[in-house]
Amino acid sequence: MKTSLSRRRFLEAALFTGATSVVSSRLALANAATDARFVFVLLRGALDGLSAVPPVGDPGYAALRGQIALAKSGADSALPIDGTFGLHPALGFLHSSYQAKQLAVIHAVATPYRERSHFDGQNVLESGAARPHDGNSGWLNRAIATLPARAGEGGVALGANIPLAMRGPAEVASWSPTEIASLDEETLARLTDLYAQDPLLSKRLAEGLESDAIATDSASGVAGRAAGLRRDFAARYTATARAAAGFLRRDDGPRVAMFDTTGWDTHANEGGVQGQLALRLRGLDASMAALKKSLGPVWSRTVVMIATEFGRTAAVNGTRGTDHGTGAAAFLLGGAVAGGRVIADWPGLARASLYEGRDLKPTLDLRAVLKGVMQDHLAVPGRMLDSRVFPESGAVRPLQGLVRS
Repeated sequence: MKTSLSRRRFLEAALFTGATSVVSSRLALANAATDARFVFVLLRGALDGLSAVPPVGDPGYAALRGQIALAKSGADSALPIDGTFGLHPALGFLHSSYQAKQLAVIHAVATPYRERSHFDGQNVLESGAARPHDGNSGWLNRAIATLPARAGEGGVALGANIPLAMRGPAEVASWSPTEIASLDEETLARLTDLYAQDPLLSKRLAEGLESDAIATDSASGVAGRAAGLRRDFAARYTATARAAAGFLRRDDGPRVAMFDTTGWDTHANEGGVQGQLALRLRGLDASMAALKKSLGPVWSRTVVMIATEFGRTAAVNGTRGTDHGTGAAAFLLGGAVAGGRVIADWPGLARASLYEGRDLKPTLDLRAVLKGVMQDHLAVPGRMLDSRVFPESGAVRPLQGLVRS
């Protein structure tokens, strides 16, 4: 008897079986006439900034976050950084970097984009444009192109795919791990956007990315699988970070690197102290520790920018996760960072203060942060930042004092 699968049933099966292995990263490299190093880390899928940097001192936080809220003190509490904010317990290296004044936390930040499509949000973040798909080059490549060329070897091509942020007139090489994920991040983002309004498919996708069983170690059979996933995140992210350091620490090597990671779209079973988000944060934290160690003395001349396309909803949804939001969190890390502080014009989490009644309200333009780093760390001319690197952004002034003088 001939059988057929409906479009819905086919995608349900494909997403459930394929999405669990989506843990990928790739590295792009470029040269520049500077002794400073810059690394851009893009977290694709929309990092939950209210969990990564929980505002535990905000009166509205605990009620909105419900069962995934982190405590301000006591067992399994957030790592304290000031009276209002903490860091997720999985971010131990970032916390020690904050204490060493080598990490600045940026909160309630966003690009000009105000919708909730991963694909469009990442396009705006990477292109540096004010609108989605307004150009085919990236802000970081255009920034590099404004700098004088440096004699000597540029980036070495060890891969094929270059993220949009690094595409453009400046010569760029890329490297990627040999193991390929079953779904690449662009395909996953398109599928996520396509079925965002379908409750069943959206739930199946989220559960495919990380089920409750993987997120918890309650059963003996699950424990090994969870431990394997934890190692997988840490191993992949750390391998990419060490590869970046291997190029950047060379005197004749590239000065700018970018890598991206996927799987930050936590629609269901996000978890609190433990869970799928914690696993990813732990992997990110391990990769940053490896980057510092591998760079050695070059770390003192390095700035790492960690950003995501948008934030997530302030309240938890019906599947113990969070949906696409607006205001986000970002990080500046490195020996050249003037850290030990949270940079935020905090709008608060009172219901009346939420953007469109559901999201953390953005109060800082991410381009202001990027402009400040590009101008003070890589010496990109201000006029170029306003017109070429970030078109139509003259009203967005560079944030000052982000880099050690």
